[in-house]
Amino acid sequence: QEGKHGIEGSATLFYMVHCGKALYNNLLWRNWSAGALSKMVIIGNSFKGIEERLLSRILERDYSYIAKVLKGTEEVALPTHPRYLDTFNDTSVHWFPLQKLKELSPEVWDFVEEPTYQECDDLEIIRKEERADQRSPATAEP
Repeated sequence: QEGKHGIEGSATLFYMVHCGKALYNNLLWRNWSAGALSKMVIIGNSFKGIEERLLSRILERDYSYIAKVLKGTEEVALPTHPRYLDTFNDTSVHWFPLQKLKELSPEVWDFVEEPTYQECDDLEIIRKEERADQRSPATAEP
């Protein structure tokens, strides 16, 4: 599914600790409207941390939906435990208040093309193969 899960109008909590940036980006893309995003909560890697660690041109090119939603996001870091500093040191709760999303410029919502990651050097996602001959198992039987 590559993180492309639609919320279908229901309030949804996503637990995505240690996921690659493309999974977050795909999830945002699939639910790219103020109405849908405002019904989502994501527990996962800090978006602020992603923004701090990536060059802005890379963030905007490869993970444009994360970049565009940053100003519409509320984020609270989860407390770290001294025993797990090396593993759970960047986990946050993210939510998208409807009012903050409505304050984003209208152009933010215009571009809704599916991310392709053609130029991405650090892709942390297993891609589904796109083959013309791909069939369901039922059609392969004699």
